[in-house]
Amino acid sequence: MTSLDVGRTFKVKEIGTVKNDFKDEIPEDYRNKTSLLKIYPEFEEALLGIEGNSHLAVLCWFDRSDRKVKRVHPFGDESNPLTGVFATRAPVRPNPIAETICELEKREENELYVKGLDAFDNTPVIDIKPYTSNYHVEGVKYPEWVPDKEERRGKR
Repeated sequence: MTSLDVGRTFKVKEIGTVKNDFKDEIPEDYRNKTSLLKIYPEFEEALLGIEGNSHLAVLCWFDRSDRKVKRVHPFGDESNPLTGVFATRAPVRPNPIAETICELEKREENELYVKGLDAFDNTPVIDIKPYTSNYHVEGVKYPEWVPDKEERRGKR
C-alpha cells in the first residue's frame, strides 16, 4: 500500500440535513441557538421514542472541511501549539465526522429541533444517538491550551 492507499473505504449514508442560519461561520453563541434536523422520511421510524431523551449526540459529516489538514493551532489561535487534529476537536480531519451533544427541544414527525449544534446549514446528518451520563468519565485531563471548564462554556 502507498501512503495514499492506506486503510479501507466505507460508505456512510446521510440520514438527514441541518437547517439553520449558519451560512459561513458558526456564531459564538451557537450553544443558545436552535437548529432543525430534517430527517429523511425513510428514517422517521428510527426516531420512535427519541422524545424520551433530553439530549442527543448528533453526528454530522463536515462536508466543507479540508480533509488534507493534519495539524492545527487549536481554536485557530496561533499562540496555541501546533497540534495533530486527532488531539483536537478541529473540524478539519481525514474523516470529517463531527459529534455535538445537543439539547432536544422538540420533535415534529421527522423534524428534530435541537439547541447547541455547531454545524452549518445543509450539513449532512449521519447518525443520532441518545446522550447518556453512564459514560461519564472521572479525572479527565486536558492539554494546557484547552480553556478551563468555566471558559470552555463560551467557546467551541
